[in-house]
Amino acid sequence: MREIVIGSRESALALVQTREVYDFIRENCPDISPGILTMKTTGDKILDRKLSLIGGKGLFVKELDKALLQGKSQMSVHSAKDLPMEIPRELPILGFSKREDPRDVLVLPEGVERLDRGKPIGSSSERRRLQLFSIFPHMDVQPVRGSVETRLKKLDAGEYSALVLAAAGLKRLGLEHRISRYFSPEEMLPAAGQGALAVQGNAGEDYGFLQGYFHPETCFAVAAERAFVTALGGGCSSPVAAYAKTEGDMLTLRGFYYREETKEHFFLEKKGNICEAETIGRALGEEILLL
Repeated sequence: MREIVIGSRESALALVQTREVYDFIRENCPDISPGILTMKTTGDKILDRKLSLIGGKGLFVKELDKALLQGKSQMSVHSAKDLPMEIPRELPILGFSKREDPRDVLVLPEGVERLDRGKPIGSSSERRRLQLFSIFPHMDVQPVRGSVETRLKKLDAGEYSALVLAAAGLKRLGLEHRISRYFSPEEMLPAAGQGALAVQGNAGEDYGFLQGYFHPETCFAVAAERAFVTALGGGCSSPVAAYAKTEGDMLTLRGFYYREETKEHFFLEKKGNICEAETIGRALGEEILLL
């Protein structure tokens, strides 16, 4: 029997996500024995500084990549939105899961029904912060780091009036009841890949047993989103957002870009055949850069 060790961050959300892949293998691949290897990444350890100041998204995958290269694990599961745009050739993305709810949401303190305008909204994402100004122009937005549970504890302890989080994470953790308001993608464009899980493995290895797990429409959509962000040179905390929807063989990609030098922001949309997802993403990024 072939043994497959799946690398995962050790947070509750990461484990729920990794367990999804683990369960698929257990239920559909009788010749494979899966296991899970957890680890705390550098991004999980450094919580007192903005990610953009200490290395960006790579801090959440560094240790997982090392385990793959050393043969301690045979694949890793990530939130697609946390993956850097530059992926080592020897550790390709194998595919993406069916997407959970891609929207961002507002979470109020337990038992509270109205936003306290005397306290800040908690969000460490520049993408969210910039778009929140259009929704709550008079609210202060302050950084908040840590796991979902840690952030909720800070919220309930009175440090923030609300948090902005990803709906997908809360739903996967069984915390959907904490959601006070959903932001439509038109109100707040999600991060590229938000809601989808990415599976990464070693080049040259056979992962054909996962084909039934990967979701074709999501793979095309996330490919377009990541191509857009790559064209703009965007990282974890860069004020860039992208969300693609598929309908039949057509794909519609909407992108957001904030130009630091001029303090301008741009929304742009592009449509095309789903099979040209990456080309659509690159083209939209190049168009925004010319504005």
